[in-house]
Amino acid sequence: MTPIAMLHPSPLDGPLLSLIVFLPIFGALLLPLARNGEQGRWLALVVLVLTFLLSLPLYGAFRPGLPGFQFVEHHVWIRRLGLSYLLGVDGISLPLVLLTTLLGPVTVLCSWRYITRRVRAFMACLLLTQGILTGVFVALDLVLFYFFWEAMLIPMFLMIAIWGGPRRRYAAVKFVLYTLAGSVFLLLAIVGLHVQGDTFSYPALLNLELSPRWEFWLFLAFLAGFAVKIPMVPLHTWLPAAHVEAPTAGSVILAGVLLKMGTYGLLRFNLSLTPAASLNMAPLLIALSVAAILYGGLLSLAQEDIKKLIAYSSVAHMGFVTLGIGVLNMQGLQGAMLQMLNHGLTTGGLFLLAGMLYERTRSRALADNAGLARLMPGFVFFLGLFSLSSLAFPGTASFVGEFLCLSGAFTDSLRLGAWVIPGALLAAAYMFRMFLGLTWGRGADPSLARDIGLRETASLLPLAMLVVLFGFYPAPLLRIMTPALEAISARLSGQEVMEMTAFIGQVLPGILN
Repeated sequence: MTPIAMLHPSPLDGPLLSLIVFLPIFGALLLPLARNGEQGRWLALVVLVLTFLLSLPLYGAFRPGLPGFQFVEHHVWIRRLGLSYLLGVDGISLPLVLLTTLLGPVTVLCSWRYITRRVRAFMACLLLTQGILTGVFVALDLVLFYFFWEAMLIPMFLMIAIWGGPRRRYAAVKFVLYTLAGSVFLLLAIVGLHVQGDTFSYPALLNLELSPRWEFWLFLAFLAGFAVKIPMVPLHTWLPAAHVEAPTAGSVILAGVLLKMGTYGLLRFNLSLTPAASLNMAPLLIALSVAAILYGGLLSLAQEDIKKLIAYSSVAHMGFVTLGIGVLNMQGLQGAMLQMLNHGLTTGGLFLLAGMLYERTRSRALADNAGLARLMPGFVFFLGLFSLSSLAFPGTASFVGEFLCLSGAFTDSLRLGAWVIPGALLAAAYMFRMFLGLTWGRGADPSLARDIGLRETASLLPLAMLVVLFGFYPAPLLRIMTPALEAISARLSGQEVMEMTAFIGQVLPGILN
């Protein structure tokens, strides 16, 4: 049974979470009624703006000090199988829901001129993706969570395979195969939890006591499923291909929200449901994170393609997120959550700019787009802001999150901090290289390089404002996420730390016998 004390119904009228999840899906079903692509664009924009406005009361009515989940909706789904329609948010999922609904209208605006064929079908994919991704963050029944997790593949596959670049089919198939392979392990972990707890309710499973053997294998299964989405080295190779071939809106969704599904899963499932294994397997997570930070930074430094450079920088930035999770202290956990949100804003903005540039010059090469300072000053302003945020310049959103991740690393170990510092320096190197390469010199065709217009400014401005706001004042985010992170930290604090070899030696014999 689900502990009632952990479930708090909405203080607002109506099933708000269901509206936020299913309004975009319902809008996608209405799109065939639009007479043409122009009507389809406006319908998608209106639906996604309305969804974003509906999500804002979640923040206003959220009570950070209240334990458990809020705005809960609970209905029996399939009684015989013990399945429930169970939705709710806490301080971990609420910021990600708001990020998802914010980026929805942005993806429509950035596709307004770029997508000219099968417009209504493309907008339907955007709406479906928005609703499904929100469902991932609010589902508290594990089968419902897995349903949303897998359903996300369909619109994203279509978006890349139909409206992508020259190698779109290769990128789409690679994306799906990697994700499906990881989903197999996620499904095994969910089945394993049901075998042990006889329930699919996440709040009920929080009270489940697992043996070290079960925790070890569940931790690895969850890690394998989530590592593909993050993506962690060496499971990252689908990401650059998908980013390069995806349309601009697809890249914004991938960088802004989809990658966060993996790190959200680490916090929600690995650390919360398998705390002992998380504590003892943390060195593995930290090692993979350091590898991602350094490897992603070096590859970014070598890129001549703008979208590839930003894509590999995502590998490095998500490495900082998993590092903050892996060190298992409050600074690291807070930094990881902030970086998840800041990466969505910053890298989403960079992909928007890369798409706008490609619309004009039909090239993503740095050499073909040099000298924009005199041709596109408005574009260069936003490029400079998002580039500074990407390298974690003080006063931008990413600085606070990366600083907390580094602080958590140094708190854990001075040697670990020393390993991570070169990754921060690499970020400065490749972002300055990209910014200076695009700004100065000659290469861009003056006849093609028109400055950004009102619609493009409208898509960039909300992200830019939040990058500055959270750079100087991250308190609104920390206020709602810190109690939930403290609850995770409390679950970890009572666990026993063992040497890695001793821990594995304890759990493996039980499986092998």
